Amino acid sequence: MNTAVRAAVRLGEDRGHSMIVFTNGFKGLINNEAEEVNWMSVNGWAPVGGSFLGTSRVNLKGSDFYTIARNLEEHRLDGLLIIGGWSGYKAAMEMHDRRHNFPAFNIPMICLPATIDNDLPGAELSVGADTALNSIVEAVDKIKQSAVASRRVFVVEVMGSNCGYLALMGALATGAERVYLPEEGVSLKDLRSDVKKLLDGFKRGKRLGVMLRSERANETYTTAFMSALFEEEGKDVFDVRQAILGHIQQGGNPSPFDRIQATRLAKKCIGFIEEQAESEEPYSACIGLLSGRYRFTNLEDVPRMFDEQALRPKKQWWLELRPIAHILSQPGANFNKQNGDE
Repeated sequence: MNTAVRAAVRLGEDRGHSMIVFTNGFKGLINNEAEEVNWMSVNGWAPVGGSFLGTSRVNLKGSDFYTIARNLEEHRLDGLLIIGGWSGYKAAMEMHDRRHNFPAFNIPMICLPATIDNDLPGAELSVGADTALNSIVEAVDKIKQSAVASRRVFVVEVMGSNCGYLALMGALATGAERVYLPEEGVSLKDLRSDVKKLLDGFKRGKRLGVMLRSERANETYTTAFMSALFEEEGKDVFDVRQAILGHIQQGGNPSPFDRIQATRLAKKCIGFIEEQAESEEPYSACIGLLSGRYRFTNLEDVPRMFDEQALRPKKQWWLELRPIAHILSQPGANFNKQNGDE
């Protein structure tokens, strides 16, 4: 998801509980594209991929905040649920910081992480990441099956923006020989080493190689560059094909894990809004699965957890799995001994 879709909650004994949705993300919030929904309005959404409410990516400017505040007041909203990625989080923080200038912003706001990139602070797994990973594994498995009788190397590019979660997990799940991450970057030394390993492996009988590359691993050493390099150096030993999975990773029906997690997160978000709406000084937060539990992180703490330059969290739990990927990419013990390595 590029950015957030909005759901606003209206509470009160005199008018009951109601849900107002703003379509097309923050653009819809600015343009007052509001619609009241009920259970039947969202019937059948859970097993279907995509965003029925639409998305958008905008950078809010001065006049936008006044317009948003006016629309929130018009609908007498008591809370705001923001579903999406970093642009939605950032907009929520900007609104939260301006709550003293715009009283309408002094309501509880809660951000629900939903992006295949899995690059949000305060959450180990974003809604959509598991579905995208399943799509990658399925695609790579098919690629491997199609090339089982050939001597071929595939350079497979996956999405993930500036976060290498999908690439690393995809590599571990598919048994890829190498994975290139934006967190590590790519150097000429790395590529020379990888070429040598591929040549050594294929000369010993290897028939297939899969190199997984995160889309922003390196601006210079692109997927096309790597494919051309491996093709030139492999010559008669192996041939090379590139596969850019693209938006296939954003399609398909959500996995059972994503369906269940989205439901549980949404339930806790509504509970958070109901609780904070009754407080004299409500605070805003983001929610996420952390160490097996769903936890709330105050929006005021989010900036120190996020690297604005790299556009990813400063701490990413899955990076601890990199040594496993590195070990799996090394030649076997017998091969090392044959080459005089200790």
